[in-house]
Amino acid sequence: MNSPKASLIRVGIGGWTYAPWRGDFYPADLVQRRELEYASRKVTSIEINGTYYGSQKPATFAKWRDEAPDDFIFSVKGPRFTTNRRVLGEAGESVMRFLNGGVLELREKLGPINWQLPPTKHYDPDDFQAFLNVLPPELKGRPLRHVIEARHDSFNTPQFIDQLRSRGIATVFTDKEDVPNLRDVTAAFVYIRLHRSSESYKAGYPPKQLKAWAERAVQWSKGESPDGDRLIERGKIPQAASREVFVYAIDGFKRKAPFAAMALMDKLGTRPASAYGA
Repeated sequence: MNSPKASLIRVGIGGWTYAPWRGDFYPADLVQRRELEYASRKVTSIEINGTYYGSQKPATFAKWRDEAPDDFIFSVKGPRFTTNRRVLGEAGESVMRFLNGGVLELREKLGPINWQLPPTKHYDPDDFQAFLNVLPPELKGRPLRHVIEARHDSFNTPQFIDQLRSRGIATVFTDKEDVPNLRDVTAAFVYIRLHRSSESYKAGYPPKQLKAWAERAVQWSKGESPDGDRLIERGKIPQAASREVFVYAIDGFKRKAPFAAMALMDKLGTRPASAYGA
């Protein structure tokens, strides 16, 4: 695609420990302790999803940081113990426990933090605002970028978009069925999670769909909003000369996720910063 903005687009996968990838995405002779080293040299970002299920030690975050190339970025899923609660506004202590629990050891490789809400969580504007109020924009001198993944259709409302924009917090864009497919830009970056890879295609998606996602990513990276996307508030898109874009192939037919990510990178003309073994 040869876009000057392609360098702003990071493409990756969700997690890296997945047994069916061994002998498929991972070489058959690759030892498991080197899987992150290998994966981080095939894509340009990884969403750490183990943090959603349990805490990690600071030393573990530091180890992950050191195993990835210099120009690599990790996004991180916030813990479910924070977001899977009746009253989000009471999550402040849990948010800070997580943020002070070692994630800052990723240092310059720390990207957005994705706070995924359960599909049963209905939109309550006052409670949601209380939750936004406990997400710090920076911690210990390091700026933080937050993302909200709302999965109930009640969030499909202008007030939700306005609340995010007022704080510069992103919403997850997705192709997942039965969730709000919100495409309104609300932050200085865009965050995309793709869920519909299929066993039927070598790269998980037909080339035409990958090309369409690549074109959207380039438009977002230029500070634009893709034509034809359904927006709640098209007239209120924040102006920007450029935006960083994060695209993750998450699941669907999960065995195809790394191949979908690499095929999308090919469409964009981007390459990892380092090669495995270099």
